[in-house]
Amino acid sequence: MLIRRYSSDHDGSNAQGDDRPAWVAPTVEAPVRGRVVVPGSKSLTNRELLLSALADSPSLLRAPLHSRDSALMTDALRQLGATVTPVGEHAEDLQIDPIDDVHGSVSIDCGLAGTVMRFVPPVAALATGPVSFDGDPHARLRPMRPVIEALRQLGVDIADDGRGALPFTVHGAGRVAGGHVRIDASGSSQFISALLLAAPRFDDVTVIEHVGDTLPSLPHIEMTVATLHERGVRVERTGDTQWTIWPGPIAGRDIRLEPDLSNAAPFLAAALVTGGEVTIDGWPEHTTQVGALLPELLAAFGAESSFDGGDLTLHGTGALHGADLDLSAAGELAPTLAAVAALTDSPTTLRGIAHLRGHETDRLAALESDINGLGGNVSQTADGLVIHPAELHGGSWRAFADHRMATAGAIIGLRIPGVEIDDIDSTGKTLPDFPGMWARLLRPANSTMSWSLPE
Repeated sequence: MLIRRYSSDHDGSNAQGDDRPAWVAPTVEAPVRGRVVVPGSKSLTNRELLLSALADSPSLLRAPLHSRDSALMTDALRQLGATVTPVGEHAEDLQIDPIDDVHGSVSIDCGLAGTVMRFVPPVAALATGPVSFDGDPHARLRPMRPVIEALRQLGVDIADDGRGALPFTVHGAGRVAGGHVRIDASGSSQFISALLLAAPRFDDVTVIEHVGDTLPSLPHIEMTVATLHERGVRVERTGDTQWTIWPGPIAGRDIRLEPDLSNAAPFLAAALVTGGEVTIDGWPEHTTQVGALLPELLAAFGAESSFDGGDLTLHGTGALHGADLDLSAAGELAPTLAAVAALTDSPTTLRGIAHLRGHETDRLAALESDINGLGGNVSQTADGLVIHPAELHGGSWRAFADHRMATAGAIIGLRIPGVEIDDIDSTGKTLPDFPGMWARLLRPANSTMSWSLPE
């Protein structure tokens, strides 16, 4: 067996560099069967970290996600004045002592984390003094103008040289008045959530009105509202695309984070495409996570699922048919579903995901390029992808520094030998031990692997 080691360092390009070989995705020879424990939700972890930093008393986050994205959020909040301390038997929980006065004259590294580059600037507006923001090379291509312009509507001074993107500097005056903000969040629901999270610390009532044609990933906004309600914040949906937030204290919390259901997607897909069975431990009965849609979405391709004692088990039936899916509420699942669709026996249409062109990479272009590079038949539409059956073969798969692109390649590799993923380290953004978890799940299926578990 060829032994290969990977670090978690990532600069937004090819984290493995020219001196590191590609990760050859394991191909299995039998149905995948196993049980997976998925780490905490990235979306919930970063929301709860930020609210804990703005709270009026300490918080304890149990079983949060420890990944590059959450580390970037933790570092940003420490820069602004929060104290974040690992606690517990294995130092896996986090105690957060909130910010007293938001620190200025600091620099924030956003990496490639949308939750950092969008959620933290409204907090930085509460600082006295400048707070600069920058990130990985591709982060400078991600849309930021709606947050920048919204803060300007609230009277915040931001220097961005007209780019509407990273890098930029927020020149805080120690307070934000609040008011009525009109924002086009067609590119990302995070633009709405960013303002919702900080608004309780503004002086007056804040009204956030979305004025664009579409609003993707509405469940993520509902998640934000739910986390605010649970901390005693008054926030109401006062129109189809309008939210009102009243100023007031944010309560500290002792909370256990849910597992990240979207990160369960590749493991469930492994059961589907191999005709196997995978159980995800601790699947919540009620949740605002978009990953909760996975059983329904994968059923459209032929999967069956069942719940037992709080766990979700998905069964691959041997059928693998195409589907017509509106993913406007669940765009982050598109790479997984596109990978499944590339292995089906009939066409698939994925709709409502034009906003994915502004994610970690242009995911629509990346999926078209990668799948077609393996012999596939994928074409873009105005708001999605059409994927036709084709005879696939091995070859290079570019992750484009995108964690979900990397795991999509791994799914196709289960059935197609020789899929070589250039940057498996990119999975560290939200799933730090993906290669190890993949290996442990696939081992009983007699997979052929050219890599080893991490030490």
